Amino acid sequence: MKTQSKQATKLQQMISKSIFITGGAGYIGSRLVPQLIDKGYKVTVYDIMYFGNDFLPKSENLNIIEGDIRDTMKLEIACKDHNIFINLACISNDTSFEIDEKLSTSINLDAFEPMVLAAKRSGINRFIYASSSSVYGVSDQKDVKEDHPLIPLTLYNKYKGLCEPLLLKHTNKNFEGVIFRPATVCGYAPRQRFDLSVNILTNHAVNNKKITVFGGDQLRPNLHIQDYCDLIEKLILAKSDKVCNQIFNVGYQNMSIKEISQVVQRVVQKEFPEFGEIPIITTKSDDNRSYHINSDKIKEVLGFEPIKSVEDAVTELCACFKKNLFQNTFDDDFYFNVKRLKNLQAS
Repeated sequence: MKTQSKQATKLQQMISKSIFITGGAGYIGSRLVPQLIDKGYKVTVYDIMYFGNDFLPKSENLNIIEGDIRDTMKLEIACKDHNIFINLACISNDTSFEIDEKLSTSINLDAFEPMVLAAKRSGINRFIYASSSSVYGVSDQKDVKEDHPLIPLTLYNKYKGLCEPLLLKHTNKNFEGVIFRPATVCGYAPRQRFDLSVNILTNHAVNNKKITVFGGDQLRPNLHIQDYCDLIEKLILAKSDKVCNQIFNVGYQNMSIKEISQVVQRVVQKEFPEFGEIPIITTKSDDNRSYHINSDKIKEVLGFEPIKSVEDAVTELCACFKKNLFQNTFDDDFYFNVKRLKNLQAS
């Protein structure tokens, strides 16, 4: 009996260290997965593999499954014997939606509640949902807190917001749900993206020797990808009463696009003095998203506070450029979600 009890305890401990990540072969996942494995977690990545998975680590603690979140039966079987479910899977950013609205709706909205129910049936204990701070749209409030009305400007923003209550209506003491609304992410990851504001500007500064700013006055909160990954760890380990049914803003610096461009200019000129002065060119923009998020709640409840700055992200990217880690950064669709979806004719 004692042997059976020990085996049961050991099995439970293994399950409690098992993480299931949809979209784990994306930009965030490519940096998060190695971090979790290094911390001793067993990780399953469930991803449609639009960008492949060659950049993920080779480890006996990593299980990679090519799968579509719309295939609910396959997903439910795959996530059995896991404790934590992290949902990163989505068609990312607004321009991607314009390619195929039907595809984006099927993945970002229609598949969400069936996925939640599949996770619940399979015995998942905690479902962590990556929403977005862009759900706030435009706000002139000095600090946008979690209770601010959601005024999405695009379908991507709208669907992120609509999925939040679809998770919370199914939670209970055995199936916890927690939602975080991250700011625009920046910095290096093995599956690099150059279609995010800080990363875009850095790429242009280094390779075009100039920075083009669309608009400039729009306020955008930012979050370094390392802080994003550290936050996920915090949400995995947090006590139930701290996170169950909670929504958290997560951002570090609220800066205007113009201010971001000036940081990029300063850092790139420092890292590549041979470039000389890098000009900033301003042009009009129809992207009106502008908001200033307040992240006090997550600091007060979980003691989490981002520590890496936009300057850190730009410096990190410059180091990668110096090492020639990136190739053909304007044309290779590996770095751009929209280009890859178009080329794959994803459906």
